[in-house]
Amino acid sequence: MRIIPALLMAALAVAGCKEEEAKAPPAPVELTEEALSFFCQMNIAEHGGPKGQIHLEGYPVPLFFAQVRDMVAYLKSPERDAEILAVYVSDMSVAASWEQPGSDNWIAADGASFVVGAPVAGGMGAPEIVPFASPEGAAQFLSTYGGEVLPLSEIPDEAVLGPVDFQIALETPS
Repeated sequence: MRIIPALLMAALAVAGCKEEEAKAPPAPVELTEEALSFFCQMNIAEHGGPKGQIHLEGYPVPLFFAQVRDMVAYLKSPERDAEILAVYVSDMSVAASWEQPGSDNWIAADGASFVVGAPVAGGMGAPEIVPFASPEGAAQFLSTYGGEVLPLSEIPDEAVLGPVDFQIALETPS
C-alpha cells in the first residue's frame, strides 16, 4: 500500500513541473524579412533602429514593432488584445549598426536599460527609445547622444504617447 502514496507524490511532482513549464514565458522569435510592424503593417526589415516584440496569450506569433517607442506606447495603452506573456527588445549594444539592429539579439524588456530623450530617429522617423542589455552599454550611447537611462517601468508617457514633431532634426546613429 506504500506504492500508492509514492505514485501520488510522483504524479503531483510531475504535474507541478508541467505547471512551471506552462508559466515560462515564450522565447523571442527571430525577426524575418516577412515580419510586419503592428501599427503600420510595414516590413520591419526595411527600417533601421531597435525593434520590439510582444507575445500575447492565445496568439501563435508575437506582435512586432518597427520602433521601441511604438512598442512602449502599446504597453501603456489600456486597450490590448490579450494578456501580455513576454516583451523583448533589440540589444543595441551588440547590433551590427543602427541600420542592421539584428534579427536574434533579443533581450527581455523588463531587464533592459533604455536611453530616453536622445535626439535619434527610429525606424519610422520618430524619436526613439534605445534598449541595451546593460547599464554600461546604455551609458556609452548616452555619452554620445545624450538623454537619460531608465528601466522600462519608468519610461514616461510623454516619451511615447501623443503627437510627434517630425520637423525636429534627429540623428541616425552610425
